[in-house]
Amino acid sequence: MAQVRQAADARAAAQSRVRLELLTELIRKDLKVKYKNSALGFVWSLANPLLYLAVFTLVFSFFLQGNVPWFAVLFMSGYLIWSFFNSASLDATGAVVGNANLVRKVRFPRVVLPLASVGFAGVHLALQLLVFFLFLVPFYPDAFGPQLWLVAPALAVAVVFTVAMSLLASSLNVRYRDVQHLLEITLLAWFWLTPIVYPVTVVRDKLAGAGLLWMFKFYMANPMTSVVVAAQRAIYVHPVVTGNDGDLVQVLPAGGYGFYLQWLAVAAAISAGLLVVGLWTFRRLQADFAEEL
Repeated sequence: MAQVRQAADARAAAQSRVRLELLTELIRKDLKVKYKNSALGFVWSLANPLLYLAVFTLVFSFFLQGNVPWFAVLFMSGYLIWSFFNSASLDATGAVVGNANLVRKVRFPRVVLPLASVGFAGVHLALQLLVFFLFLVPFYPDAFGPQLWLVAPALAVAVVFTVAMSLLASSLNVRYRDVQHLLEITLLAWFWLTPIVYPVTVVRDKLAGAGLLWMFKFYMANPMTSVVVAAQRAIYVHPVVTGNDGDLVQVLPAGGYGFYLQWLAVAAAISAGLLVVGLWTFRRLQADFAEEL
């Protein structure tokens, strides 16, 4: 009995190694293809956050002159995580369909296809965060304080939620090809419903003014809202700041880290539940992938 169990454990370990090696190879392949014959290579992945930093600093410092100082830091703190979620989810949705020839001809764990898209986006996120933190060193050094640890749970929840969405969308898109187009539209609306280009306190105050403060809980239940707000609190240090007009402005909820951890826990629970649904759906539908393709 013990020998049978050891043999089963050995097979499971071998299968895990194969999946990991295949996943790593797919991510490496995607990176090579994207930057093939490119003179600057990976530098192009850094151009996006640099451009956004420059544009939003210019727009909100000179043209619109918003009342939130260093608005570009607040924006980028949330946008980089959103960009990871957005690009990973969209790429993963078409991952199985885009590899139809491989799926039809070769036996391998299909789950690595959407996971490779998440890994590919994760590499870009790491590079973009590096550029962002290099920017913060001379221009916004306050970011490197004890609150920075909030980035870790925010990123962890974002990854779990992104994997869950990727598994669900990629499997459904094989049978229902409208899923990819529907997701593009949904993500566009989702972006504007997430506090990236405006502080989350604006939503809270507007709802409170309309006597609908109870709806703020539903707003915060959006996992990406919880993730973005926690990331902003981790990097944009002061919840209450002196605005550009000299008045005090509450940019983020104050009163300690409990608010952020509470909503990250809610987001983690939702993400875990969606991950179970995504895995179940993927495993249920993958037997028909070759036929559907």
